[in-house]
Amino acid sequence: MKFNINTYCSLCLVALLSMMGTACTDFLDESDPSNFTVENYFQTQGHAESAITSIYASLKDIRGGGYGGSPWLMLEFQTGLANTELGQAQDSQIIRDLVNTSDNGYGVTHWNSSYRGIANANIALANIPGITMDEGLKQRLLGEARFLRAYYYYNLVRIFGEIPLITEPVDLNSPILYPPQSSVEEVYELIVADLIEAEQSGLPYTDPDGRATLGAVKSLLSSVYLTMAGYPLQKGSEYYQRAANKAKEVIDSGEFALFPGYDDLHDPALKNTGEHIFMVQFAAFVDPANWQPLIIPYNQNISAYSAQTGAIFAEEKFVESYEPGDKRAEEKQFYYHYYSLKADRSDTINLGGYYLYKHFDVEANLNTASSDLNWPLIRYAEVLLIYAEASNEVSGPTAEAYEAVNKIRRRAELPELSGLSKDEFREAVWKELWHELSYENKTWFDMVRIRKGFNLNTLEFEDYVGYQFINGPTLTERELLYPIPTDELRNNEHLVQNEGY
Repeated sequence: MKFNINTYCSLCLVALLSMMGTACTDFLDESDPSNFTVENYFQTQGHAESAITSIYASLKDIRGGGYGGSPWLMLEFQTGLANTELGQAQDSQIIRDLVNTSDNGYGVTHWNSSYRGIANANIALANIPGITMDEGLKQRLLGEARFLRAYYYYNLVRIFGEIPLITEPVDLNSPILYPPQSSVEEVYELIVADLIEAEQSGLPYTDPDGRATLGAVKSLLSSVYLTMAGYPLQKGSEYYQRAANKAKEVIDSGEFALFPGYDDLHDPALKNTGEHIFMVQFAAFVDPANWQPLIIPYNQNISAYSAQTGAIFAEEKFVESYEPGDKRAEEKQFYYHYYSLKADRSDTINLGGYYLYKHFDVEANLNTASSDLNWPLIRYAEVLLIYAEASNEVSGPTAEAYEAVNKIRRRAELPELSGLSKDEFREAVWKELWHELSYENKTWFDMVRIRKGFNLNTLEFEDYVGYQFINGPTLTERELLYPIPTDELRNNEHLVQNEGY
């Protein structure tokens, strides 16, 4: 079976009901469980909660991988700041070399997993309102569904541009089984509407179990407004102000704070707390994080994992681009250049490159080979930088804008910024974005939003189109979007491929 938007929309319900039905005690009371449909399933609070849980599942899909690479690598190789030792990872290499195609499996996974999550959100939003249950809980669950639908659409529209906008359940008889593409602006309108409604749904500001929260909603909305202010919509000052206002609400809430040290960022004991506003949830031995082999040097035997693929490492020139004295660039802060051997932990070797320590699970690599780390989707550091950038665009570098970025610089043990012009402050914040949020699937989005790349030789920002990677290729206008997957084009004649693919 070809996995495309149509099969996901029609089959998502079947998978959802099968999964949820076997998990609920009410299912056992049905005389014929095989007859579950959307019409007779959504009856209880438990059904509503299971429906929401199914929407979260798609967050995990792009984090997996092995000797073929992993879909999360897609957004890193098109920055020009990542490299690989993994010869089998063709999908990574063609992106790194800027010869990407619509058959790239990474793009297929991003598309399919996002639309699977959207389909499950649409099912929940259509059916949960009819369930007799605690009204406050009902509204919170609907808020989670709207937040997650907005999150999936936000990624899709930034990656693929004009995409089908589906807001209701679809089956094989639906008139929108083969939906046309909507404009980028129409997609953003839905994203904003979903997030504004989610804000009013009674969500808690934080949640130790990792569910969507008011803090996550406001943080994502600040990011959405910032992107809308820039390219491709270029809505300008009003939306910079909206981004600043929403980020300031998160800052003023007092619910989040930067961790004192960088080890805390990848300490499983601290997931869903402190700096972590929203994360993809994993659990060692039950549902473990499986990106650890990707960030381990290729077969140098430093890890308890049998697979050690070297699928991604940082370009050396990028690590060298941090300011002198920046703690983030020191050994085993954001990156690691040396490690001990599995056979003899007293023996440390030079790995020959800079690997990603910010995603490194120490216990899993030393002992268990099963990771308990979550993947960070929204960190408080990002909210601070959104506020600093957006408020500067409106009012220039205010004291509050300086404080937002200087919190991050103080942790990095760098001198505080002061006395900068609006243009100087803007680029200083951009550098913090590149250096603080590196290899977290953020940088390429920022490059497209501001239409700039960071030249590793001059340490200056230059136009995205014409920006040359350190390994040679040069970005063109084509790389402002990824290609719509081939199977989608074959199965839906209403879709038009992005220019250049």
